[in-house]
Amino acid sequence: MTGTANQVPTIQLPGGVAMPQLGLGTWELRGDECERAVRFAIEVGYRHIDTAEGYGNEDAVGRGIRGVDRESLFITSKVWRSRLGRSDLVAVCENSLRELGTEYLDLLLVHWPNSDIPIGETVEGFMDLRQAGKIRAWGVSNFTESHHRETVAHHTPATNQVELHPFFNQRQLSAVCRDLGVPVTAYSPLARGRVAADPTIRGIADSHGVTPAQVAVRWAIQHGYAVIPKSADPGRMRSNLNVFGFQLSGQEITAIDALPQGDRLVDGSWSEFHR
Repeated sequence: MTGTANQVPTIQLPGGVAMPQLGLGTWELRGDECERAVRFAIEVGYRHIDTAEGYGNEDAVGRGIRGVDRESLFITSKVWRSRLGRSDLVAVCENSLRELGTEYLDLLLVHWPNSDIPIGETVEGFMDLRQAGKIRAWGVSNFTESHHRETVAHHTPATNQVELHPFFNQRQLSAVCRDLGVPVTAYSPLARGRVAADPTIRGIADSHGVTPAQVAVRWAIQHGYAVIPKSADPGRMRSNLNVFGFQLSGQEITAIDALPQGDRLVDGSWSEFHR
């Protein structure tokens, strides 16, 4: 099955914006490689593209989306934790729009929490941007349970984008987000390739005639998460998109859920991850 835009379901975000459940992550992609990856991804059916101010690739993403019907795309970017003041947030967004060559972002996220800048001030900046038509929705990333509850006290974010994969399933945080009505977006859903070596995931993949990466993406989708695997390889991009022709059984989901936990890839301690 070849992936097309119509085969990717959407998640309804708080506020009514529909986000494609599967997208392309672009962390560590730069320059021509990033541009080619984005362009190819769109050609084979991706419509959700994830970037960030801190990735240093918004200009390349912008070149990759050039000439594509903007309304058919869902573009996410992020604001670095030192730029979360109300006026800084607006300036960062305007620069992202210039780099991307677009008039608006579908989703703008706080990249990492920062207790030195009140979240209420950040929310006010997001409201300014939404009222001006520069963003359709806003959310957060790398927020713990306490960060998340603090944010919801001011306003409900559209999503919480966090590291999430079979070896770090964020079960407790995901439950909190679900109770608060906030969808979770999973980055690094393939655990940077580690899913390929896991015997449980490999066995499930073999039984379905798919790859371990496809099993990991499908597992996240069946849990209701949005998923943004990163790749610049055309074959892997096609494969990561091609996950809607099979379904994992309840027993298979349970087996993946039961894998040993704690294999986190991102060290967020420098950014109050453990608060």
